[in-house]
Amino acid sequence: METDKQKIKTLDETDEPPPMDQVEERVEAEMKLIQGKAKEEIATSLNNKELIREGRKMKEDAEGKLKQLREEDSKP
Repeated sequence: METDKQKIKTLDETDEPPPMDQVEERVEAEMKLIQGKAKEEIATSLNNKELIREGRKMKEDAEGKLKQLREEDSKP
């Protein structure tokens, strides 16, 4: 059985990022989430309201990015 080369599409033709880039985005978002949580916890123990806000913002941004990536993964 031979592969029909006319039916093969490259990532460039489908405008999809390579799988390596997809994983990299997810890892970066998860790392940002962890950093945000840590920053918020440390700032809470130091009672530093500005750092608490920064930590929460970092967490929220990362959660939003992860949600977006999950939605993209669930699309057919």
